[in-house]
Amino acid sequence: MLAFILLVPALFTIPIAFCWKLFERAGYKGFYSIIPYYNLYILSKIVDDTKWWWYLLLIIPYLNFFTIMLMFIDLAKSFGRFKIWEIVCAAVVPFIFFPIVSIQGSTYSDPRVTEYPKKSTVRDWLDSIVWAIVAALIIRTFMIEMYTIPSSSMEKSLLVGDYLVVSKLGYGPRIPNTPLSFPFVHHTLPWSKTAKSYIEKPQLPYKRLPGTTEIKRNDPIVFNFPAGDTVSEVFQSNVTFYQLCRYFGRDKVMSDKQQFGDIITRPVDKRENYVKRLIAMPGDTLQIIDGVVYINGEIGEQPEEMQHNYIVKITSNGINPKILEKYNITEGYRTAHADELIFNMTADIAEEFRKLPFVKSVERRIAKAGTEVSEDIFPNDTTHFKWNADNFGPIVIPQEGVTVKINPENIALYDRVIRAYELNDMKIKDGKIYINGEETDEYTFKMDYYWMMGDNRHNSQDSRFWGYVPIDHIVGKPVFVWLSIDKNTGKIRFNKTFRFVD
Repeated sequence: MLAFILLVPALFTIPIAFCWKLFERAGYKGFYSIIPYYNLYILSKIVDDTKWWWYLLLIIPYLNFFTIMLMFIDLAKSFGRFKIWEIVCAAVVPFIFFPIVSIQGSTYSDPRVTEYPKKSTVRDWLDSIVWAIVAALIIRTFMIEMYTIPSSSMEKSLLVGDYLVVSKLGYGPRIPNTPLSFPFVHHTLPWSKTAKSYIEKPQLPYKRLPGTTEIKRNDPIVFNFPAGDTVSEVFQSNVTFYQLCRYFGRDKVMSDKQQFGDIITRPVDKRENYVKRLIAMPGDTLQIIDGVVYINGEIGEQPEEMQHNYIVKITSNGINPKILEKYNITEGYRTAHADELIFNMTADIAEEFRKLPFVKSVERRIAKAGTEVSEDIFPNDTTHFKWNADNFGPIVIPQEGVTVKINPENIALYDRVIRAYELNDMKIKDGKIYINGEETDEYTFKMDYYWMMGDNRHNSQDSRFWGYVPIDHIVGKPVFVWLSIDKNTGKIRFNKTFRFVD
């Protein structure tokens, strides 16, 4: 945090440097604009050095962004720029606006002795609205954002219909990869199902500002869906592009507009937002044995509300819905046998179910090792990796700076890391691997990666299906549920509202 306090004001030198000529017209030497910290002092004297509290706000993380914007606005006014669009440009794009002001030869007016034109009521309202929008955008981008839980992958820890406050300060906010986008929406314009809400160029490189805490194992985390880089217009992220290609073949998916629509690519920060629990850190060895997660050879922490599939055999042909409501069981289905059902339940609820008079048995449903192998299970190579959701690994999570041996037998584990996340050209020819045109049998990771899983283990599309989550995809940490609505009844779940997330 100390580094952040010292570094950010120094970084303000970059936009202030574009005010070189304006410093000169205000009676100061132009090169003062490029001296870190001193340039902030001179800027304050130019715009109004009676605002002593600016110096305090400039060292408070994230508030300093607002402060420097206010100083730039006052600088624009000092050179006779009062129109709304000029105020916005001074605050948002000073590196473009102030050189233009310099070229136009504007004259400096000391704000301490200059009487500015009085604003109309309409102008006062417009100024307030513009500032409210700018402030909300900064808060949403760098501090906190609201999210809704759309699926049951985290039941019963987080519920469908939970409205979350997600902190971006903890792990450090990301600088947006896609800076030119429509405000307050994600990847699609609100009046359209397909129109992009952003302009793809320019794309800024990944950069994360310092945070207040470290990413820790077992944290619930909001992140951009890694396999959401390419989606079908029809299926979106509900069925990934890569799954569709496995089911139907790439040529059909790319050409059949009627069934799949257009194929859309999205930058990292415009991919779908998911929330899962961080199970394994960079460098960890992960293995799942009969549904139990092992981290570095030891049983991993078990979330209190974790759910699994249970096979419930009963003496009758059905269960009274009030029983399911009593035990808060929301997911289940009947098997081919009339007296057999499968429910998603916590271990405690399963134990309670065993005591019911009409229940003959309750057993965990576990896919046996080497059976029920599917190409949908990461790394989507059933020839070399015969894994399933309950018996998986061992696998080592990629870590920045670590070098691994690669060959045609294990390359599926690292294919997307090398190609999609770290943007290398990779080819396999005659049993040999070529990266960026050079033959190699090893690869050094450029980023840290994480392994995410849902607490609702048998109804969660997570890392077991699409692999690692790169550090540049991590958005933030959900900290608070401010509202919870039952999507089936539309009623507020007061017992689940205003609670902290753990």
